[in-house]
Amino acid sequence: MAAAALVAVALWEIVASIRDARAVPDDDAWREAAQIVRAQRRPGDLIVFAPAWADPVGRLHLGDLIPVDMAARVDDVRYARIWELAIRGAHAPEVAALTPVLEDRRGGVTVRLYEREPAVVLADVRELLAGARWEGGGGRVELAEVGFAPKKCIQVTPSVSAPARVTFPRLPLGRTLYGGVGIADVFTRRDERSAIHLDILVDGVPRTTVVAGVDDGWVRFAIPTEPGAADVTFVASAAGPNKLVCFAAEALR
Repeated sequence: MAAAALVAVALWEIVASIRDARAVPDDDAWREAAQIVRAQRRPGDLIVFAPAWADPVGRLHLGDLIPVDMAARVDDVRYARIWELAIRGAHAPEVAALTPVLEDRRGGVTVRLYEREPAVVLADVRELLAGARWEGGGGRVELAEVGFAPKKCIQVTPSVSAPARVTFPRLPLGRTLYGGVGIADVFTRRDERSAIHLDILVDGVPRTTVVAGVDDGWVRFAIPTEPGAADVTFVASAAGPNKLVCFAAEALR
């Protein structure tokens, strides 16, 4: 019985391997799918791939249409049109709850176009860093790796004994303060495994604490705010040394 079970498992694995190999679209399929996007794309359209591990293949065919700022974006809410190229029935998180206005399938690659009303960005803290007030060490805008993905963010290394604190005075706010935080640099995540914390205060009042572990990648946050100007403070802290805290935020109308 045991031998028969082993043979059955082996046969199942062979069949599954053949099926999975056939399920992977070839270069021609990706090329045809990319041509659909190129023919109908508008400047500023967001392009995403699903599942996430298909991203390198997708960029091979459409990477010239994905500038650095788009690849390293804080979020996707400012984009009115999103092109999704997906395989194996996957969907990108950027299109969750959206309904496609166009769908086409080319040899295993499904192309979908989504349209929506984009968010209006009133302020981006990355663009206002020069006027910010720092305590406990300063930071700068970097193009960093977070969770094996590019992120353009404010990067700071807080001391274990003292957090790094930055305040953006009279930041124009709308209804939401949206952003994310993570630990930059795969080597620092490998060598020191503790999480980092980002506290966010509005006019001195604590609003939320975001925790990002070494395996969490880019952890998003969204804080309801009252429209108007307010002092917004970000406090980055770490229990371990040499933690590269990477964060960004946008005030949305």
